[in-house]
Amino acid sequence: MSPNPIAETVASLMPKAKAELTELVAFKSVADFDQFPKSESEAAAGWVADALRAEGFQDVALLDTPDGTQSVYGFLPGPEGAPTVLLYAHYDVQPPLDEAAWATPPFELTERDGRWYGRGSADCKGGVIMHLLALRALKANGGVPVNVKVIAEGSEEQGTGGLERYAEAHPDLLTADTIIIGDAGNFRVGLPTVTATLRGMTLVRISVDTLEGNLHSGQFGGAAPDALAALVRALDSLRAEDGSTTIDGLTSDAAWDGLQYEESDFRRDAKVLDGVELIGEGTVADRIWARPAVTVLGIDCPPVIGATPSVQAAARALISLRVPPGVDAAEATKLLQAHLEAHTPWGAQVRTEQIGQGQPFRADTTSPAYAAMAEAMGEAYPGEEMQYAGQGGSIPLCNTLSSLYPRAEILLIGLSEPEAQIHAVNESVSPEELERLSVAEALFLQKYATS
Repeated sequence: MSPNPIAETVASLMPKAKAELTELVAFKSVADFDQFPKSESEAAAGWVADALRAEGFQDVALLDTPDGTQSVYGFLPGPEGAPTVLLYAHYDVQPPLDEAAWATPPFELTERDGRWYGRGSADCKGGVIMHLLALRALKANGGVPVNVKVIAEGSEEQGTGGLERYAEAHPDLLTADTIIIGDAGNFRVGLPTVTATLRGMTLVRISVDTLEGNLHSGQFGGAAPDALAALVRALDSLRAEDGSTTIDGLTSDAAWDGLQYEESDFRRDAKVLDGVELIGEGTVADRIWARPAVTVLGIDCPPVIGATPSVQAAARALISLRVPPGVDAAEATKLLQAHLEAHTPWGAQVRTEQIGQGQPFRADTTSPAYAAMAEAMGEAYPGEEMQYAGQGGSIPLCNTLSSLYPRAEILLIGLSEPEAQIHAVNESVSPEELERLSVAEALFLQKYATS
């Protein structure tokens, strides 16, 4: 990293950043209160609020959102007449999954092989620290040249829409000239990247019933309609032979014309087992950034252990459909439901229910803020040019903010590069990425203030 005052300040603050991330990761702030105590999320929210107050933020508040969680808000005034920038991150995290599969405890930040491991270290508690580092570096080098709003969400991973609904009810709160969403990531460690598109998402639950109750498979099997088998048939209809998503009426042949994702790199990043083929057709970038993708998230049926020789009377599944930019998520939901109902065999009784939904997002990369970010990232990552990539995941808040503030410029950056393994066991963050992106954000705020 080229020596400059901002970079030198951030480098000097990295030990404090590690200590703070250690404290923040220790909160088991999973916003599923059937699994984890609500007090853990509330404590994490309190930590973020205290950190903002310590940096001189005004109007710091814990916002009670409609889904029963809290988002943290604060305002740091800048020079008179300066633009306003909203910095976003979320402090809630995914469940740790199988804790025994972690090499070190998921809620204890642990350094190993040059990375910091812990649930939320990259997604997205590290994003909270990134924003704090950038602001501290600016304060130590002449001051923060813009008005800054910070919003730290408490339920992003659950997709329950609490902050979206709160923002819609209080539209003046988060108004800004530019919004930085710190919940994305570089395409590769060391390659500065902004995320230009996000797929949307819909969640649909399907329930299949065929009998009044389970039946003995020896006495009735062969003629009695099996609800689990009917469900499997319906789920199988969602994919072509090559694994491509095939939902009646839903276009699935769009192409991605930006940064490409080499198949060998994808296989390594996804840890695909030897001999196992990738699914779908087209380039990898086409498949994960520009086209719909269906995933069966779970099936309710008897487990293998303890199963009895029975024809199943009922079965259900939860299905995720990632919706590419240019496709309306509500329309895609209707098509998915209609497809499932049409492809459930044997006249089985089938019910579908939408559980959650978020629209896809496409940024305007021609805006002045993107020019300022490209210049800032070029300085923070010497010798590298900022790249534009897509992201297969969903951040529904982006569309809410874009709708509420149509003139605001929205940029997506963050710490969730492929090695971070977000949502999986052994999630980690690269401290070098944390340092460089904090520098980039600080430099961006300086450049944007004078653009």
